[in-house]
Amino acid sequence: MPSIFNKDKLEMKLVEPELEEFTWKKSSKLNAIVQSDDYVFDVKTIGPGKFSYPYHYHYNSEEIFVVLKGKITLRTPEGFQDITEGEFAFFEKGPSGAHQLYNNTDDICTYLDIRSKKELDVCEYPDSEKINIMNARSMIFTKGQEVDYFYKEDDVLNKWIKLGFEFNKK
Repeated sequence: MPSIFNKDKLEMKLVEPELEEFTWKKSSKLNAIVQSDDYVFDVKTIGPGKFSYPYHYHYNSEEIFVVLKGKITLRTPEGFQDITEGEFAFFEKGPSGAHQLYNNTDDICTYLDIRSKKELDVCEYPDSEKINIMNARSMIFTKGQEVDYFYKEDDVLNKWIKLGFEFNKK
């Protein structure tokens, strides 16, 4: 059965992060209406002089923004461009899909955000050098802590011995 919704009849919830310039509203019940196994749906509004999420890209999810009302400025690796009512932007996985929105107008912009739903996604934030591991919760780390795969694994035999494991003697 199709799920039909009207952007003007959705209940919008104010999202107020710690930084005032990242304030927006999003639909609080749209995902209850559109019960998808593969996608997350949100209608969002960004007021004048406000940003969407920090500049980022996903390693495991694709995203589409459809501007429903108004105009918004999009930042990508290629630079800045305006997206207006009826236009949409697709963001592929990886660095080439990096994006951020800013409302450079005097009017509210409303857009539909469709993201592929994954049990695990990783976002990278190039401006702040953060990594966000997103599953049931978000865990955010600074990229500066990146280490080699075998970091601190060189004494594995003694770790096993300290845990009480007895190796076969040959």
